[in-house]
Amino acid sequence: MPVQSARSAESVLSLRRAAAGVGAAAVLAATGTWVLWPAAVDARLWGEIRPVIEARIAADSQDSGSGESGSALDARWFCRAEPLELAAHAGEVRAGVNTLCVGYGVRDGGLVECGAGQFPQVVRLQRDDAADGGYRVVSREEPPDGAGYTPWTHAHFGVYVRSALQEPMSSAALETAARAHFGLPADASVGEC
Repeated sequence: MPVQSARSAESVLSLRRAAAGVGAAAVLAATGTWVLWPAAVDARLWGEIRPVIEARIAADSQDSGSGESGSALDARWFCRAEPLELAAHAGEVRAGVNTLCVGYGVRDGGLVECGAGQFPQVVRLQRDDAADGGYRVVSREEPPDGAGYTPWTHAHFGVYVRSALQEPMSSAALETAARAHFGLPADASVGEC
């Protein structure tokens, strides 16, 4: 009987060790997933900084021009941003965003698209009560064209965020804003420049 009791005790200890090991592995897996998965975006903060970011991106895009044919059409850029990551600390915000900018003009009573680009950016903002929207952009970074694009995105975004960069952004809201800006009907067609 004592031999059987010793074997039972060893079995119980083995089961406890296995259970502890499985539990530890689950905690590590959950922690690792939490670290790799982007945090939920603070909707209130995004609502405050989104107009500031979009206005800055659109203003910077206007300076880049929209091509020779676009200038004849009084074309201008319309931009929107989607949040990927937001981190706020001591009045400063780091916003990792995906942006879509489309240049629209007017020809024969219809909207024409004269250029477009979708790219990620890291925008840093600082709280500034004197600025429109309560924030001002202090820096804006975007990846270089060509071979530098992938290393830049790897250096600035995590694995899960980088996969979101491949998703195409809808231009529907930009088309609506462009129609309104140019005084076109809501159902005005969109053609090529």
